[in-house]
Amino acid sequence: MGKSKARILRKGINDQIPTMSREDALKEVVVSLNNNDIAQAKYFISFFGLNAEEILEAGASYESVVAIKNIF
Repeated sequence: MGKSKARILRKGINDQIPTMSREDALKEVVVSLNNNDIAQAKYFISFFGLNAEEILEAGASYESVVAIKNIF
């Protein structure tokens, strides 16, 4: 595949995937944990490499963070 075609394909893929910052992911984790959506929280934690201290500082409850301590 030529350089131009590869660049066009990558641009199309990147346009479809919205960009999310680490801070946005942290907010999503806090909301997910407070709503007991553990699966989504685990996805963002593992994808962005968040740790328990960051999540607690962002406003998640201590009990919800302790409940998922096995992924930290």
